[in-house]
Amino acid sequence: MLRRLISLLSVLLLVSPAGAGETLRLLTWPGYADRDLVQAFEQRFNVTVDVTYVGSDDEMWERANNKDGAAFDVIAANTAELQRYIDNGLVQPLRLRNIPNTHNQTARFRNLPNIPGLTRKGEAYAIPYTYSAMGLIYNRKLVAKAPTSIAALWDPKYRGKVLAYNGSSHNFSLAALALGFSDPFRLTQPQFSQAVNHLRQLRDNVLAFYSKPEEVVDLFRSKDVALIYANYGDQQVQLLEKAGADIGYVIPREGALAWLDCWAVMRSAHDRNLAEAWINYTLTPAVSGQLPLRQGLSNTLAAGADPSRQEAKLIWLEPVEDYARRTLYWERLMSGYDKAR
Repeated sequence: MLRRLISLLSVLLLVSPAGAGETLRLLTWPGYADRDLVQAFEQRFNVTVDVTYVGSDDEMWERANNKDGAAFDVIAANTAELQRYIDNGLVQPLRLRNIPNTHNQTARFRNLPNIPGLTRKGEAYAIPYTYSAMGLIYNRKLVAKAPTSIAALWDPKYRGKVLAYNGSSHNFSLAALALGFSDPFRLTQPQFSQAVNHLRQLRDNVLAFYSKPEEVVDLFRSKDVALIYANYGDQQVQLLEKAGADIGYVIPREGALAWLDCWAVMRSAHDRNLAEAWINYTLTPAVSGQLPLRQGLSNTLAAGADPSRQEAKLIWLEPVEDYARRTLYWERLMSGYDKAR
């Protein structure tokens, strides 16, 4: 009886008007704090929510890591980026008791220590919110059987019928997975050289390298595209299906690189309780459930997960050994400079 009373009091504290009259300041991505969902939170807690949207990781870092950083309470950063926020003391540990809706999440996302970058010295600094796996999209009309391996991108029978993403860091990690390296984010010099050669072979097998997901739709309509490396994951699947494409989507046996955006509370947060209440609110089916419907993104809840892919191997992005070197060699590959040497 006493345990039930304590639990009830905890819930009441979470929905109490402790933040009444306050303003919660979010720094996040489009689609993560839609106006109708924000209004519901404002009414529930009798507060105001100011939302600032960013379009890149660099922009988020620039806004958070300067004198204006004190203007935000909660940010949405991915696991690879989160490290520098922790290193620079910009975010603070979370009090998980104030975020009980983590129980709505699948076991994969509740086990924070198993996700690289979310914990440090036993304390959690972020809560997973939404993610996208970089799997393989295949054209059912040109690919008779669903591919099972990343190696399909290099298969000579699909030469000139493959679309891949124009990105240096991700592609070196992709090549590392295809080559069977244990850590795709920290390559040794010999491994890096092998990855360069493997990416050269990929380049020669690819019809085009795209930057935006909309480009893929246009190419799919106008060319014979058999396979697509889906850097935008489910978002691309949704766009192609809306365009009438007959496609399938798989996570290869090597696993798929995946970005995972998480909520974190800034060290400068005016009201820590209110900040944690926002995170808790977003983990409800009413909020997280909108991510796949509106944005084509996956959420972390059991109710919203795709049962066929719940156990798929996802490899969360981490900081890489040398961003500058990856960029330099990728640009050489794309320019054909390596052929001239």
